[in-house]
Amino acid sequence: MDIELFETISLYVGIGGLILFMGFIMWDLAKESKAGKFGTFVLFGALGLGLLGFVIKTVLVEYLNL
Repeated sequence: MDIELFETISLYVGIGGLILFMGFIMWDLAKESKAGKFGTFVLFGALGLGLLGFVIKTVLVEYLNL
């Protein structure tokens, strides 16, 4: 395995881990604040949009570089 492949795999694993961790943080924030179903939906919607924007940007950049 060369260094470029290792860095690529590490990047995707690291970003994936951070995305999962952010999801856990949003869930824990909703639970600790007793937000209820609607409040949890709003938290995941608002904070998840930023995360979704990052993922969409990454996909678009990779698609446009082909």
